[in-house]
Amino acid sequence: MDIEPSTDLSTQSGPASYAPASAHRMPPSPREHLASPITQAALRVQNTLLTAAREYLGGQGFTELLLPIIGPVTDPGARGAKQVDVDYYGHRYKLMTSSILYKQAALTAFDKIFCVAPNVRLEPPETVGTGRHLAEFHQLDVEIAGGDRAAAMRTAEGVVAFAVARVVRDRSEELALLGRDPDAFRPLVDGPFGRITHTEAVDTLVELDHRQNPDAEIDWSGEKILSEKTDRPFFITDYPKGSRGFYDKEDPQRPGVLNNFDLILPEGFGEVSSGSEREADYKRIIGRIRETGENPAKYEWYLELLRAGIPGSAGFGIGVERLTRYVTGLDHAWETVAFPKLPGVVAP
Repeated sequence: MDIEPSTDLSTQSGPASYAPASAHRMPPSPREHLASPITQAALRVQNTLLTAAREYLGGQGFTELLLPIIGPVTDPGARGAKQVDVDYYGHRYKLMTSSILYKQAALTAFDKIFCVAPNVRLEPPETVGTGRHLAEFHQLDVEIAGGDRAAAMRTAEGVVAFAVARVVRDRSEELALLGRDPDAFRPLVDGPFGRITHTEAVDTLVELDHRQNPDAEIDWSGEKILSEKTDRPFFITDYPKGSRGFYDKEDPQRPGVLNNFDLILPEGFGEVSSGSEREADYKRIIGRIRETGENPAKYEWYLELLRAGIPGSAGFGIGVERLTRYVTGLDHAWETVAFPKLPGVVAP
């Protein structure tokens, strides 16, 4: 794998000389990384994004919860990533790859919730150079009881536009240091975000001579190609059944099509969020779990909740580091993390 050695940022003469990282650059030592004005600017931008997101969602009636980071099972829908087992008093537990199951469970007590949740996904080592993959990352997770896909997409668009506008208003010094033009965000802030279906995305990629499986998620390079063709975020909707987790609800009027979406950032930054209307029917969930080749018994606590009844819902998760990477214009998601963990790289 072609990985360039890290630049020694400590030898640079001042903030103006710090340029965004080149492709495939690896993190320097923790001390050098934290001392970098680039890192510090990115983390201040991230802090503003999260503060604004909490303000927006709180104003919309959402309650912030602190959800578990370990449990007997976790989200099986993380594409290509391995789960991490831990010994929990003699029981094999998982580190969370996402909080989806707990989000649905929490709706038995609250109508609208969100959390900023840590996730661990051991991505394939070959993803270390994509610039967008981390082994440890955070998601802004949102769930709406009684909501449909349209409600989730409106909320995702609203919180992203509000948070980015707040960065433009309050972090001009950091954006200038990072070389990021605030006018680049005008289409995002002014909205609306674009919308295309999965079928339309596949057709566009085929026209561009990109080989995309019509029965699978849009692959990373395909997302990048589509993302480079626009200056504003857009949603891809209606992914085919089998391409996502068992909790994405199948459209009853269009068998084989899921009521879900991805949110794609412009300028080649790619996917930042996935969401869906959730399946909450006990029998259909059992069937969907079996279709994926998994044993429903693994999900005992979750299925007991479903059998007793949980609200139908819709929700999404936004990758905090990916959103920060886009706003800062940096090449790598790890540049937006204080102590980054990259796929296949042992780090403190």
